[in-house]
Amino acid sequence: MKVVVFAGYSGAGKTTLVERVIAELRGQCQRVSVIKHAHHKFDIDHPGKDSWRHRQAGAFEVVVASDRRMALMREFEQPTEPDVHHLLAELWDGVDWVLVEGFKHCDLHKVEVMRRIEPGQEPRPALYPLDDHVCAIATDTADNLPQPTGLPVFDLDDAAGVAQWLLQSGERFVYHPEHHV
Repeated sequence: MKVVVFAGYSGAGKTTLVERVIAELRGQCQRVSVIKHAHHKFDIDHPGKDSWRHRQAGAFEVVVASDRRMALMREFEQPTEPDVHHLLAELWDGVDWVLVEGFKHCDLHKVEVMRRIEPGQEPRPALYPLDDHVCAIATDTADNLPQPTGLPVFDLDDAAGVAQWLLQSGERFVYHPEHHV
């Protein structure tokens, strides 16, 4: 499998770009999985459902499966910051691409997603000048990057270009879990 991280600050456009890149890769017959980092308490289950009841009863993990989908829910006993490599190990190994949204400080190849700072917003430092894992930038401010770069720079709306670049550079993104132990 090949893995690429879409990293940037909240509101930069990561989710929209990832959504569009998924569609572009699927159009090229690629099987795509996604890992999304959530900063807040979230739930995919609903009160009263059997799986919710099992979790409420104290189950550490609940797997819900049908002939169409499977979901794994795990309750951490203590607050735990998930490690992207542990999450990658949870995925089915038959996928072509894993697009990771978030995890901006991890040690995987990244596309930095940047959006122009609106008046009144806090300045956000660019990742690429200090992070050797950033290998491309997707932005709406290509003419106003904080520092010159030799990295490929894509328009934030150019999901087709990002997907084509990923496919052409595929070997660079092959995931070797043994390098991240």
